Amino acid sequence: MRRSRPSSANAQGSRASVAGARSAPTRRKQPRSRIPSLRWEREAWRAGAGTIAGVDEVGVGPLAGPVTAAAVLLAPGDKRPWFRRVRDSKMLTAAAREDLAEAIEDSIPFAIGWATSQEVDSRGIVEARRLSVLRAIEGLPTEPDGVISDALPLPLENVRVEPKADARSVSVAAASIVAKVARDRWMTELCERIPGYGFCRNKGYYTVEHRAAIDRRGPCEAHRLSWAPFAQGRLEL
Repeated sequence: MRRSRPSSANAQGSRASVAGARSAPTRRKQPRSRIPSLRWEREAWRAGAGTIAGVDEVGVGPLAGPVTAAAVLLAPGDKRPWFRRVRDSKMLTAAAREDLAEAIEDSIPFAIGWATSQEVDSRGIVEARRLSVLRAIEGLPTEPDGVISDALPLPLENVRVEPKADARSVSVAAASIVAKVARDRWMTELCERIPGYGFCRNKGYYTVEHRAAIDRRGPCEAHRLSWAPFAQGRLEL
């Protein structure tokens, strides 16, 4: 296990009616969060693959901080108690993410990959995302036989690219949790090294507090200077 550092459709109910009376209003079920499964991993294992890496990256939208990716490695027959609890990291509370990240990191191989804010500026966000994911995969203790990626094409063989994979695949959901927790921890450390921007609270996103700090202090080395508002010479929310 390695941790590097950075340099829905609604369902519609039936319509009941009584002869001679107005039909009752259609009842729509509330949207339900998709529960991740091992369907794609099992398909790969049945096709002869051994280990499967689920990968996902976070930190795409913030104005500051790195893009952070995680890769987690599952082998045929893997069955962990936390499998039933994983969800897309965005659907979980911070406390739930921390608890699950600890369970994941203690039980299966994983690795973290980073792309710095400077690499976002020089390469663009799509390439920075790809770079962070490839670094995470390279950090695994063994090369996976297949990869499941959340909508991001990768220059590798045996990659399955699926939209919303972090909500549908156990391995990708686990990767999204590990990546989110790793990035949040990094931004909290950054808040101590570079105080005054509230990174421990805003995690680099462009909040009112963050804008006010930039107005007072200007950008720091953690900011993505190629992004609006910096590139356009204006600060707007």
